[in-house]
Amino acid sequence: MSAANESIHVVVIEDERPSRESYERVLTKIGYRVAGFGEAGPALDYLRAHRDVVLVVTDLMMPGVDGFGVLAAAREIDPEIGVLMITGHGSVESAVDAMKRGAEDYLTKPVDVFELRKRASAIVEKRLLSRRVVELESRLGEKFGSLVGRSKAMEALFRQMEMVAPTRSNVLVVGESGTGKELVANALHDNSPRKDARFLPINCAAIPAEILESELFGHERGSFTGATGRKIGKFELADKGTLFLDEIGELPVDMQVKLLRVLETREFMRVGGTETIKVDIRLIAATNADLEAAVLKGAFRSDLYYRLKVVTLRIPPLRERREDIPLLIGHFLAIFAKENEREGMKFSPEAMRDLVSASWEGNVRELRNVVESLVVLTPTLEIGVSDLPEELQRQGDVRADTREAVPGGNEPGGVLTMDEIERRAILDALDRTGGNRTQAAELLGIGLRTLQRKLKEYKVAGDTDVDS
Repeated sequence: MSAANESIHVVVIEDERPSRESYERVLTKIGYRVAGFGEAGPALDYLRAHRDVVLVVTDLMMPGVDGFGVLAAAREIDPEIGVLMITGHGSVESAVDAMKRGAEDYLTKPVDVFELRKRASAIVEKRLLSRRVVELESRLGEKFGSLVGRSKAMEALFRQMEMVAPTRSNVLVVGESGTGKELVANALHDNSPRKDARFLPINCAAIPAEILESELFGHERGSFTGATGRKIGKFELADKGTLFLDEIGELPVDMQVKLLRVLETREFMRVGGTETIKVDIRLIAATNADLEAAVLKGAFRSDLYYRLKVVTLRIPPLRERREDIPLLIGHFLAIFAKENEREGMKFSPEAMRDLVSASWEGNVRELRNVVESLVVLTPTLEIGVSDLPEELQRQGDVRADTREAVPGGNEPGGVLTMDEIERRAILDALDRTGGNRTQAAELLGIGLRTLQRKLKEYKVAGDTDVDS
């Protein structure tokens, strides 16, 4: 019995005492901590009180609440719990029905103890590996602020942001519309020494040119028609904090001159004022335009451009980080399902496949809006291909780059099957341990032999003995 197995908690539900005790002995011998029950009620109460249970082994035909009821209730208590259904001889049809309802596997009576051990171990191994994937992803960092991603492009962006956030340097954030430029700016502020001061965003394209100066620098009473009182501008309000100027490429040329002066001197006057106001701000600007091209055309001042781009952060469009799409979908699905009291919603593998292969011209913003719409409008808890907007249903053939980008994308059934999650976790662990299988097995929380078997099963290249 391994020390690791001692912590694996399993529940057995079987109304026939000899059978129940037999199952308990088999599972106890392989090191599991087993709690046995003769009926469903007390077993379900036990599950509610012990959230560390990994597997439920339950008979299908029982008085009172049957195996189907146990399956539904157990999954409601813990959606990730594994369920192994045991059926009477000749009840394979019922067992298949149980699989369709979410059971992990089934056995028919009389139960072969070796099969019970094998099937139970396989379910437990998958469940633990799945949990380990979640832990690994959490520890390795899928998020920076409200940004979500595990692709190499996003990991590189997160590293840059970690270095830049604590500094005073101006930052220029570039990226297509919908990639999350304001989220980057907000995350930089929240991870900086200015986090307790204000973060003020202003969209240069959304404010008429004639009032933009007043919005930025404020004005004094009577400085122009309609100025009935003093107005404090965004620069003044953001003192000691961060000012975010979105769509900086839309800033009129005359305002570019004034902005440049403020960045150089850290002081300005309100419109119609005579008092010089000093400020300590960090400026983060963003654009989806090509500012270098605008400089060449004379539409944007070169001196302001170089003052803004002390540090430039580029956000990749969604088509360059397709492996992040399932992660983003899960992130948005959790948010909107909770907001709309529709917990338990999921995407079918086929629907996920179509979403990963879509073009996403609107980037993350478009994806977010689509997921929210699907959560609200889909009548069932599973979102299928027919529920997707028509333009997203199989936009042509799934592109080769999509299949390569998403682990397991070449296999039948779409993306993110259980096998693909396993393969992804193993590849991640090997990558982070430099191919050392012993260390990778420890990182994954599985035995070395199990890892070796999985490497052969998934035909992972580079399966070499690197155990030093």
